[in-house]
Amino acid sequence: MNVNYRFRWRAMAAMLSRSAALLVLGGTLLLTGCATGPNANPRDPIEPFNRTVASFNDGVDRAVLKPVATAYVAVLPTFVRTTVSNFFGNLQDGWTFVNYVLQLRPQKAAESLMRFAINTGLGLGGFLDIATEAGLEKQSQDLGKTLGRWGVPPGPYIVLPIFGPSTLRDALTITAETRFDPVSSISPVSSRNTTTAVRLVNSRANYLRLGNVLDDAALDKYSFTRDAFLAKRNADVARSANNGKDEEDDADKEDKAKDDKAKDTEKKE
Repeated sequence: MNVNYRFRWRAMAAMLSRSAALLVLGGTLLLTGCATGPNANPRDPIEPFNRTVASFNDGVDRAVLKPVATAYVAVLPTFVRTTVSNFFGNLQDGWTFVNYVLQLRPQKAAESLMRFAINTGLGLGGFLDIATEAGLEKQSQDLGKTLGRWGVPPGPYIVLPIFGPSTLRDALTITAETRFDPVSSISPVSSRNTTTAVRLVNSRANYLRLGNVLDDAALDKYSFTRDAFLAKRNADVARSANNGKDEEDDADKEDKAKDDKAKDTEKKE
């Protein structure tokens, strides 16, 4: 009976995720004409709709997320919050490995897999970040970056309910991202929901200071958030889409450093 229940729940979740993605796509296509005009931002053709969703998200944040995250920071010591962040970061390392494989970047894939293996095995399931101390730098990849690596354009800017700033390309990956999220496989459902809630609160707690600065500094919070998000996202995707040149550059730098060291040794001799 429990197996059937889990199957029905997952099937329903997958159906809702697909429906949400189709709704976003359909809404984008239908509302594209709403913001046309001389003052329309070509990157944000559905700005009126996005501003409405952003206002809704701000309301949810002020009423629920920010107060809970503030209490979370006040109650839990720093080292506890760090271990929680490490745990969820370790899960992300596993997904980063998958995306590097899909991007055909073997060196980065191997590094991410090694990080995941070290932190899972020696870091008590990921609660301790042993890999960073060992010199393995943390990376972050997702399906949106992978699609960008293979030339899929970002599409228009979209603000998703609860999820926040996104692009059409990234929004359409939510179904797959959710389907392969290890947290979605946790059983029973109550434990899965608790873990999801902790991750959400912990993530919001990590951005408390940034949110306060944004509230104080931005004349138009919506425009500031949109421009900052798109600039960072485009830069991140560009790094993923550079055909692995970063790996070649790293190798070249190492070789150059070795050559320089050898030349210095020869001069001293």
